[in-house]
Amino acid sequence: MWIREEGPDDIDAICNVLRRAFADAPGEGRLETRTVDTLRLDHALAVSLVADIDGRVAGHVAFSPARPSRDGDAWYVLGPLAVDPSDPGRGVGSALVHAGLRALQEREANGCVVLGDPAYYGRFGFVADPLLTLPGAPEGMFQALRFTDAASAGEVVLHPAFGQQEKP
Repeated sequence: MWIREEGPDDIDAICNVLRRAFADAPGEGRLETRTVDTLRLDHALAVSLVADIDGRVAGHVAFSPARPSRDGDAWYVLGPLAVDPSDPGRGVGSALVHAGLRALQEREANGCVVLGDPAYYGRFGFVADPLLTLPGAPEGMFQALRFTDAASAGEVVLHPAFGQQEKP
């Protein structure tokens, strides 16, 4: 497995992985695909990585800027993260997250937030942080990983792409 930055030739494969990974979610992956496409078009994909297995895209992770309302510089949000369902248990998701977090640290990020399963994201050091909030997030699902001792706090604002609703 090779973790690398996405390239122009990967866009269709990334869309396919997102659709397959989120096939059972509301919208069947269309919302996640639209989110990544919008971030890409707005030049808001700070880090966009693919897992390449034998020349095919087996997974994708996106990181885009996020802004806590107080002292909110150099924060990012992880998501979406998608792994092709034909590649379970191969460590694709973990490899993508670890590589992405390293890339953020190399950029001297203050931290990263994620909305997701605490049992999964806790493995990478994410924890529910009472100083950082996301309106409407289910209890305990919005988590943060601080890289520095910056006093960042408050409501976190994400790119508008994350607020898009699935259209019928």
